[in-house]
Amino acid sequence: MRTSEITRKTKETDITLKLCLDGGEVKIDTGIGFFDHMLNSFATHGGFGLEISAKGDLEVDGHHTVEDVGIVLGKAFNEALGDKGSIERFGSFYVPMDEALAFASVDVSGRPFLVFDAEFPQAVCGDYDCSLTVEFMRALAYNAQITLHIKSVYGDNSHHITEAVFKAAAHALKAAVAQNNSGKPLSTKGVL
Repeated sequence: MRTSEITRKTKETDITLKLCLDGGEVKIDTGIGFFDHMLNSFATHGGFGLEISAKGDLEVDGHHTVEDVGIVLGKAFNEALGDKGSIERFGSFYVPMDEALAFASVDVSGRPFLVFDAEFPQAVCGDYDCSLTVEFMRALAYNAQITLHIKSVYGDNSHHITEAVFKAAAHALKAAVAQNNSGKPLSTKGVL
């Protein structure tokens, strides 16, 4: 099984995370209800087993918690993928969510990069600041060492836009980390 368990404790957050790329239990508790909903959607649509317990300085705001969960989840992806051999490497996906449409494309390349093009008409969803979505995706991409492109094609409702973004990223990652029988990384260099 392709798994990882990571604990990260700072003065701002205390996070324990378990990831299984091939499925398993999903149990999320970050203290931010809407963010928990997004992470549950991410795990479900990616087919990932994901358990996260995060305690952060929410009396300040959600920034440290959201970004640090992205850091830890990215590190877990990188660790669970090992040498990145025998995976499809690339994945792209569109997700419609009512009036919103989002696209994500990923390359499990070992070269971290994020392109993020999304606007949120409403600043918050519940207790979640929508501007933190890019912070989460950046932390995920850089710590997973993947290239990740995300675009909100259109939408009027920040809940729908954010959810479409998370689901599109999950489906793209699911396709990229799918195993094949090559026995080697998908690269002309022979290594990722």
